[in-house]
Amino acid sequence: MPYHKNKQQAFQAAQQGVEDARELYSEIVNDSASYGHQLQYLKQEVNEAYQQIENALEVASEHQRVQLQQFQQDLQKIVQEVNNYE
Repeated sequence: MPYHKNKQQAFQAAQQGVEDARELYSEIVNDSASYGHQLQYLKQEVNEAYQQIENALEVASEHQRVQLQQFQQDLQKIVQEVNNYE
């Protein structure tokens, strides 16, 4: 069962990474004095989330794979929104 446990842990790490990126994105205020710092941190979180998704995809079940692909799409939307600010 360690394989199943690794699949679940990888999926949960990816899910948490995406949730962290979403939360940070929702907190960014475009005209804030610390916007540049917040944006840099968001980019780091998004990159980490993408990496966690890639790791999870290597061992994911079919159901998890569908959810992970949705997470990738969610992150892509965040990236597109951020790029629209700049």
